[in-house]
Amino acid sequence: MSDSDAPGGRDSPGIRTDPDADADAEAGTEAGPDPKFAHTRSISPSSLSPSLEADTEINVGINIDIDFAKVFQALPSPVMLLAPDLTIIAANRAYVQVSGRGLEELVGRFIFDVFPDSPSEEATGARTLRTSLERLLATGERDTMALQKYDVEVPDRPGVFEERYWSTVNIPVLDADGRVSLIAHRVEEVTALVRARQAATPAPGTQHATLTTLSREDAMTADLLTRSQELQELNEDLRKAHARTHEVAVTLQRAMLPGTALPRHDFAAVRYQPAASFLNVCGDWYDLIDLDEDRLAAAVGDVVGHGLEAAGVMGQLRSALSAAIRATGRPADALTTLAQHAHTVEGALATTAVQAVIDRAAHTVTYSCAGHPPPLLAHPDGTVELLNAATDPPLAASDDTVPRTQATVSYTPGATLVLYTDGLIERRGEDIDRGLHRLTHSLEHHHTLPPEPLADAILADLVPAPRRGPDDDTALVVIRL
Repeated sequence: MSDSDAPGGRDSPGIRTDPDADADAEAGTEAGPDPKFAHTRSISPSSLSPSLEADTEINVGINIDIDFAKVFQALPSPVMLLAPDLTIIAANRAYVQVSGRGLEELVGRFIFDVFPDSPSEEATGARTLRTSLERLLATGERDTMALQKYDVEVPDRPGVFEERYWSTVNIPVLDADGRVSLIAHRVEEVTALVRARQAATPAPGTQHATLTTLSREDAMTADLLTRSQELQELNEDLRKAHARTHEVAVTLQRAMLPGTALPRHDFAAVRYQPAASFLNVCGDWYDLIDLDEDRLAAAVGDVVGHGLEAAGVMGQLRSALSAAIRATGRPADALTTLAQHAHTVEGALATTAVQAVIDRAAHTVTYSCAGHPPPLLAHPDGTVELLNAATDPPLAASDDTVPRTQATVSYTPGATLVLYTDGLIERRGEDIDRGLHRLTHSLEHHHTLPPEPLADAILADLVPAPRRGPDDDTALVVIRL
């Protein structure tokens, strides 16, 4: 297969190669600055060390021109850079040397076209590496692989594979939206240590090793590498178990939520996205109920819990709130009842919820929040109102004999009400107000869309693909009033 025939080949958009620079890299000479890596930066003493930041006596700036192409080539560890489609973008000298491939054989080609698995039935190297890379793309998190056997085809001898062992780390480079824009694939070859370990291990039925010159340090290192392989196998079993539990929890969650297809409510759209991580899945719910011909009740909630336990608590609370709003018709009374009930449900502490009642005859929205992010009301002229005039503590987190508050706001037909859970606006290491601002801006921009495409547009703006997935469950309800 030629380079241009490979997936994401050398002529593909966004990939530029310089044959002269490639030749320089292979020869071990210094190529000129590559725009993909070269960068000039002015560095002040405070940026070099946090301890210097408070030292007001130091005021001399240091100007350093950093050629990242040279830094990359100088790294002693073999490193290869991959695009999200697993096309090879670059490789440093150390990687070229250890792989036995020139840059012209690497850059622009699909990694598994360059390094296929050996035809041996026991070969799992390519499959294991692909799993690691796909996990990184899905989670946006570094994936450290333990020792693995990955045989490599001998250069200029097609079909002949050499036994090789590797310790690998796959490191994501994220863009401003948290998407994986680049993968740094770093390897260390440990073939020699593994072979030494194998040679030092007595054969079955013998009492002594066939090799006795292995140093104590090398023996310990080789033994650790062997144990790490066993640990990797155990971790893989745990991942599979977590994946099965995640699937069961999400299935249970979806089974307890109202159907996402609402033919009776063509003025409403609902969305539920489970968290990418098993640790944060299955605590959110939504509900839409016709109270009578003119009134519609809408609710969303979030259980502070994870997995199957959270899904079970969610199901109990959603059903209880549904019954309470049908019986009372008042959001504050319904949440007061739910808060009292939450004391009897293990795992319900600090659950948040918002209940709204839409009166289409009176053109009003009456709502009450229990520690939950406020609903948004987008008026027909595009202005967005934050409904935060009736917010009380989360369920079972205070004296729930005290009646909860509620507020009523008027709307003009054509307005849009949006209820959501914090998974939509919350991001790790970021103030939640920034997420609320993003949601407000998205609603201002798309408020004229019908409910279904509006819900999709909001999710696209706040959880852009191919982002690794939300850090938390996300429930979204969009209602055209």
